[in-house]
Amino acid sequence: MRRALLALLIMAPAAGAQEKDSTRGGIAPWPPVATFSILAMDPATGEIGGAVQSRVFSVGNGVLWAEAGVGIAATQAIVDVSYGSQALALLRQGLGAEQVVKQVWESDPDPRPADWSKQGRQFAVLDAKGNVFAFTGPRATEWAGHRSCSAKDTPCTAQGNILAGQAVVDSMVAAYERTAGQHISLRLMEALEAGQRAGGDKRGMQSAAMLIVKKGGGVWLNNDVVLRLQVDDSPEPIVELRRLVEKAAGQRRRR
Repeated sequence: MRRALLALLIMAPAAGAQEKDSTRGGIAPWPPVATFSILAMDPATGEIGGAVQSRVFSVGNGVLWAEAGVGIAATQAIVDVSYGSQALALLRQGLGAEQVVKQVWESDPDPRPADWSKQGRQFAVLDAKGNVFAFTGPRATEWAGHRSCSAKDTPCTAQGNILAGQAVVDSMVAAYERTAGQHISLRLMEALEAGQRAGGDKRGMQSAAMLIVKKGGGVWLNNDVVLRLQVDDSPEPIVELRRLVEKAAGQRRRR
């Protein structure tokens, strides 16, 4: 299975995400969108989280999927949002990150190969044990790719498409790794900012989001959501997300 997936990545021809739809006689209804994200876990606190920035309105509504004690997923590029709920369901069954990514992608019936092909999807998962696995389809719009943290005690994966280049995801991972000891929200924020400094999205910025979960980690009763923040439409979404993250940090210090 691993060899087949690797062969697909190497051998399939690269192509743009927007193509002629032969079944509908028109252009795909949604243009390819530049997005970069990071998923991570703090083993010391048990918090699992992710952050994302994109040149699309309200990216927080379709990329990050998380459940406390279970894991987190990011589905982007030629998005099928059902990947998120499928990933969480398989993680609840005890499958690891790599198994989840492969099973979800391979079982995708690819209902619209002409204009929304599964070959262009980008999909990453981090499970509750800290295992990470990411897949970038060979037809995700360039530059597209992913990078994982190198240290075993620092689980993270950064991925993106229509980026300035490899330096974007490399910088995100480096920023997350060098900020050890800070709260996971601040580390995810540093990673997004580093990715943007490295060139970020080729098409610019519009929205950003962050989601962090932990069993009983939220305010009020029976709340596993540590943070759920969305900047839906802004010329500087990362700046605004930073403001919200800092505000939340201040509230934690007062509790």
